[in-house]
Amino acid sequence: MDPLVAAELTKCADDGVPFRAKEGHVHSTWAKTFLSRPELYLQPESLPEIEKIVRLAHTCRRRITTTGCGHSPSSLTCTSSWLVNLDKYNRILSVDAATHVVVMQSGIRLYALCEELEKHGLAMPNLGSINQQSIAGAISTGTHGSSLRHGLMSEDILSLRVTVADGTTRFCSPDEDPELFRAALLSLGALGVITEVAFRAVPEFTLRWRQTIDADAKMLSAWDSGLWTQAEFVRVWWYPYTRRAVVWAAEKDDDEPLRDPPDSYYDRALGYYVYHNLLYLAQFAPRVLPWVEWFVFGMQYGFADGCTTRAVQPSRKALLMNCLYSQFVNEWAVPLDKGPEALRRLSSWLNRLPPSDPDYVDHGIPFSAEGLYVHAPVEVRVSNTSPSNPKSAVPNTRPFLDPTAEDTPTLYLNATLYRPYHTDPPCRERYYEAFEWLMRDLGGKPHWAKNFETDGAEIESMYGDNLRRWRKVRDNVDPDGMFVGAWHRRYVLEKGSVLPLEEAGVKAEKDSTGGVLFEGVVGTTR
Repeated sequence: MDPLVAAELTKCADDGVPFRAKEGHVHSTWAKTFLSRPELYLQPESLPEIEKIVRLAHTCRRRITTTGCGHSPSSLTCTSSWLVNLDKYNRILSVDAATHVVVMQSGIRLYALCEELEKHGLAMPNLGSINQQSIAGAISTGTHGSSLRHGLMSEDILSLRVTVADGTTRFCSPDEDPELFRAALLSLGALGVITEVAFRAVPEFTLRWRQTIDADAKMLSAWDSGLWTQAEFVRVWWYPYTRRAVVWAAEKDDDEPLRDPPDSYYDRALGYYVYHNLLYLAQFAPRVLPWVEWFVFGMQYGFADGCTTRAVQPSRKALLMNCLYSQFVNEWAVPLDKGPEALRRLSSWLNRLPPSDPDYVDHGIPFSAEGLYVHAPVEVRVSNTSPSNPKSAVPNTRPFLDPTAEDTPTLYLNATLYRPYHTDPPCRERYYEAFEWLMRDLGGKPHWAKNFETDGAEIESMYGDNLRRWRKVRDNVDPDGMFVGAWHRRYVLEKGSVLPLEEAGVKAEKDSTGGVLFEGVVGTTR
């Protein structure tokens, strides 16, 4: 341990507050896209421990990064300084049976939260596609589900406690310190350590869902006539090469008995490994990807249009999906009414459609798709943080960095690229360059937790005064930059600003697992 850190620990050794730290830890994202070797890896179990960590870090001029499961495939959680993992700070503190308000420590994972809520006859109103994240990590990056009746997961947060750079813990809500609340609801880990979350749950519910495979033209024709309003939860997986789509719709139904979907041998280990190996083969022969998509899609869902699967499951199970393999994810939010245009233009570009093709549209993308073959599907989901959602109309509850459209429902398009056996796909740079160009052309904003390449100047133009207000709050609670690093400098910090404790990335090289090993230095000036 560094002598300065050891000396400071000696000074406070008799305060009765543990300092649970270890050296030699290697941190990686879930997808092994980025790795880092923090100086210290800390797992506090109480608020006094968190406050002690923050005070010591400030005294020792160390940076703090907070992480949960590391599901974001970006370098946001990478650091060479102190990494604080909140997995052991994960208790439910109180449950109000009358109001359904649940207060919890911020490190609780969503799957554990759902299990605890179920004991009280409660559930989360909305979920994304996975439940591995901590509640703090999910709200700090703008996690959403797929429903026109819901917005970001943060819409159900009633108040927060945040331990800021001076080691004190501040309470914030829509009524008390609302600027801090709006900044912390989507903080990107740059304000401090979120330590306590008050959340409004709902009575537990069951979802009766139906999944139908059909031509994408049918899905697009229903876009404005019931596609997204047919049920409370709707999501689509779009397969551009086969020009087909899977439409999944789920409605609450507490009367029918539970039943899982039909069990397919292909949905088990066989399908998992066949698909993985076919993706790996395509690393060397990308031209086979359209065939791989046709084959795997057909084996999973059926080769004929109109194939339907039904099930009735608890919400905490029905809303989830399997992420399968290591992957890059580039997801953007665009106005919902831009969806058909986005998919048709992307299809024309990826399929290199001639003007004579009945599905051809002028895509306008100024990059060639010749010889380019990508993975599928594109995940298509919706959320609604516009005034038409009653929750979103509550004053002081919209995060400053909310990427969704303010006055209309929002569509999320998710371009996933797998990394079979942790090898990067050769199409990534060209595909994402074109995909992001199209998203920007449609007025989109990137999902903060994903692998976007849009630079800070563009982010500044997208968020304008909201970004400046977020920075003002951030600078007030952390003037030395103890909670910011190279990722924040690239995307959200003011150009030319100087933060004495900011961590700058100094080296990034391939690790033996295929991920990028991040190394940095704390205490740089610019």
